[in-house]
Amino acid sequence: MNPKKDTLITVLSLVLTLAILGVGYGLFARQSKDNPNNFMSSPTSKNQPLSSNTTLPSPPSPSSVTAFSPPTTVPQGTTVKIDGSTSLVFVNQALKNRFEQQFPGVQVQTNAQGSSNGIDGLLENRINIAAISRPLTADEQAKGLVAIPISKDAIAVVVGVDNNFRKSLTSTQVKDIFQGKIQNWSEVGGSSEEIRVINRPSVSGTREIFAELALNSENFGNTSNITTMDRDATTPILQQLGSNGISYATYTQVADQQTVRTVPIDGLTPEATNYPYTRTLYYAYKNPPSEAVKAFLGYATSPTGQQIIQDAQ
Repeated sequence: MNPKKDTLITVLSLVLTLAILGVGYGLFARQSKDNPNNFMSSPTSKNQPLSSNTTLPSPPSPSSVTAFSPPTTVPQGTTVKIDGSTSLVFVNQALKNRFEQQFPGVQVQTNAQGSSNGIDGLLENRINIAAISRPLTADEQAKGLVAIPISKDAIAVVVGVDNNFRKSLTSTQVKDIFQGKIQNWSEVGGSSEEIRVINRPSVSGTREIFAELALNSENFGNTSNITTMDRDATTPILQQLGSNGISYATYTQVADQQTVRTVPIDGLTPEATNYPYTRTLYYAYKNPPSEAVKAFLGYATSPTGQQIIQDAQ
């Protein structure tokens, strides 16, 4: 074969190969420029950055990740101080009695000055546990407070035993009564007599939850027939009802009272599973919990403690 012809064929082949490579590289570079994320990436890549539209998982609720073991021993001289909602008076007392009985030399001090006062005492380190009838706010959680659900409870609407009204109220009627829009019993099917509303003070967790459930988180009325008590205590409220008053209280505190009656709401009594005014009760503590707090909450959330709570209600 002619050497010159061989050389020419080799040169042409080389030029053709280089041209093909150049075209391929150009196409690849253009595609990479148009969509740089296609290069060595996939939709499920672990290193893929989160965009501004990516939904992050919600942080776990403090109460959902908190668990305390039931105590086997508690050192003598241990003191647990509890303050807060009147709704947990019976529960606090029942747990106190059994806890002190099981662990001699241990003291549980209980008080009931309202949920907000209990939370203030917790933040100021005056107490160990706040018994509260409402969830913690975001601000309270940010300050290191944690709430553990203890039990469910119903808020009963109550009248005095001598009140002539013996019918059911609708949810709308309850809302209008406590906002001062309905002021006479005749407007809801009763006798022609003024409705005296006996309300709880603003520190009351029961008041806050009742406003949420019964008033759709709106304000109570400020008409002349509405009286707000100075202290969040159920007994003085019940004593004020007389023959034409109306108020609300934790059902367990009034269920066995001989001086008051509960008013059905939408035909439902507080024992009904679908009763409209139900809520969760909590024990709150401040992080990090002390050994005394761990022991008491471990006892309260144990099967034994839960049975004590159920019996107390």
